[in-house]
Amino acid sequence: MSFSLIVFDLDGTLVDSRRDLAESANVLLTECGSDRLPEEAIGRMVGNGAPALVARAFAAAGQTPPSDAVARFLAIYDRRLLNHTRPYPRMAEVLETLAARAPLGVLTNKPLAATRSILGGLNLARYFADEAIVGGDGPFPRKPDPSGLRHLLARVAVAPAEALLVGDSTVDWRTAQNASTAICLARYGFGFEGVPVGELRPGDRVIDAPIDLLAAVQA
Repeated sequence: MSFSLIVFDLDGTLVDSRRDLAESANVLLTECGSDRLPEEAIGRMVGNGAPALVARAFAAAGQTPPSDAVARFLAIYDRRLLNHTRPYPRMAEVLETLAARAPLGVLTNKPLAATRSILGGLNLARYFADEAIVGGDGPFPRKPDPSGLRHLLARVAVAPAEALLVGDSTVDWRTAQNASTAICLARYGFGFEGVPVGELRPGDRVIDAPIDLLAAVQA
């Protein structure tokens, strides 16, 4: 079917931000006297927002985070948002094609200011109306709570059955379930490793590359 609204997760779906996130977390860990963690390990911790990422990183390092750990992480990360972060291959082409068919949105647990900086810096913001970008520090609870997705649905008067959420993680999968929308999971994203593939529903879509989304939305 064709969809009347397509909403994207950011990290691991639209952009590959794993290295910048991992390096930021490791800067904080080393400042606090801990050893660095592998980039791949930190990538698996992404998805529930900065507080969860920081808590998981310190737990993996066997340390207790200081009370200002989240604020320090965000300050470190804000200085390196675009050091290595790039759109996944052919993502701009995919967005260009899809934007001609339906409104597009972004739903992420990343803070809104950082989200806008990344989308703008990578020339992806042009595909999304300002009001169609929902961050994790706004008026809605973070994913997998469906409130942010429901807000995006209401904004364009689209029923859940007519919308698709594109993400790469269990958090995104659960968000779609909670909002009763379709889901397309990006196997190429760094959050996909934790997806319970055996529990996917018959209508759940999985793609191996961004360009595959064009066919998936018609399936």
